[in-house]
Amino acid sequence: MNRLGFLIARTLRDEGALQRLSAPQSAVLDDLAGKRIALVGNARALAETRHGAQIDAADLVIRINRAPMPSAESHGGRTDWLALAVRLAATDRARLAPARILWMSPKRKRLDWHTATSPGFYLHPLADYQALKARLGAPPTTGAMMIDLIARSEMARLELYGFDFFASLSLSGRRTADQVPHDFKGESEWARKLMLADRRIVRH
Repeated sequence: MNRLGFLIARTLRDEGALQRLSAPQSAVLDDLAGKRIALVGNARALAETRHGAQIDAADLVIRINRAPMPSAESHGGRTDWLALAVRLAATDRARLAPARILWMSPKRKRLDWHTATSPGFYLHPLADYQALKARLGAPPTTGAMMIDLIARSEMARLELYGFDFFASLSLSGRRTADQVPHDFKGESEWARKLMLADRRIVRH
């Protein structure tokens, strides 16, 4: 698909055409198999920790959206994969330099050509988004979608950093919980139950 074809498919919401740009979900799950994964959220409280070295020691480091990193001591420095639901500025793309970008948002019109043609690009299926939304009773965050995806893989361990479900707000913006469309209490309870059922998943 060329750029014009992409723009047409995006405008017409031609999901089949857009999915042809994506790595199969099965391939993404295979790439997670056997790995110890650090999924790094954007909670402000993470900046007060010293988890950076532990994050960078993971087999795979996945960050979310613009992934602010106030210090290497708290956040580490590696970004192997980047889970996106927002357009990424060129400066952030260069700073993070992810080997794979996963577009998690159902809002396809935000997806840009550079991202859609990046190596290993993955487009999260709308059906998966809708299924998690139904479970939570609200639109899921990018972090929740990634937890859900990774939990379905044969990964060795999933360690969550910077996930306090908006208790300390987010490093990536100034909005409060009532200004975003997510149910953070519901997500927190969902994650708690998931961790009880799957001991491979831990939250720091």
